[in-house]
Amino acid sequence: MIELKDLEAGYGPLHVLFGVTATYAPRLITSIVGPNGSGKSTLLKTIFGFTKVFAGQVIFDGIDITGRPSHHVARLGIAYLPQTDNVFANLTVRENLTMATYGMGKESARERLEEVIASFPILERYWRRKAGTLSGGERQMLAMAVALIRRPKVILFDEPTANLAPKIAKTVIDKIAELRDELGITVLLVEQNALRALEYGDRAQLLVSGRLVFDGSARELLESKELGRLYLGLKG
Repeated sequence: MIELKDLEAGYGPLHVLFGVTATYAPRLITSIVGPNGSGKSTLLKTIFGFTKVFAGQVIFDGIDITGRPSHHVARLGIAYLPQTDNVFANLTVRENLTMATYGMGKESARERLEEVIASFPILERYWRRKAGTLSGGERQMLAMAVALIRRPKVILFDEPTANLAPKIAKTVIDKIAELRDELGITVLLVEQNALRALEYGDRAQLLVSGRLVFDGSARELLESKELGRLYLGLKG
């Protein structure tokens, strides 16, 4: 689905990623973990066209999207959900979802809205409430619903459970797993809570100082006492 080839990227003159080569298979959750400042969020932003690429390639569905503007990447079928500012706080839930249907015909827009409400029925309860009044977990659900309006093939999640209570965080991660299981969406999940991410992930990547030091099954990384202790703060 996505292939990175010797990717080097960053911001302005600053290099953050160094020689990252990886593939992301369809319909799997790949959990991307690592210490603070290791380049996890930068990896997602580079795929989505938000950083400067110094070398290498990003291939999506056989198309070279290296350095393409983010709106071009989105049209191809990739959605990116940042940790914050992922909905319009001053608009209602209905208005946020309606904005996401921009450019669609009336019938298509109605059909897409029905689809996302079926996946996130809780949103109908808050239909006329402004997004800024929702709880953190509810805003994440709305952000996912907005992304789904365009029927993406891939969703890039950047710290979706940050600052959420453990019970709400589990609800959000359960919903992300549901997107994989029921809709066949490929997920790249950046999570600071490594244990949670690895428990839900099919595949796992460990980034350290912008370099990929592990790329394999999530279970394998979870069971690696040395890597877990050194880089993830997991008890051996």
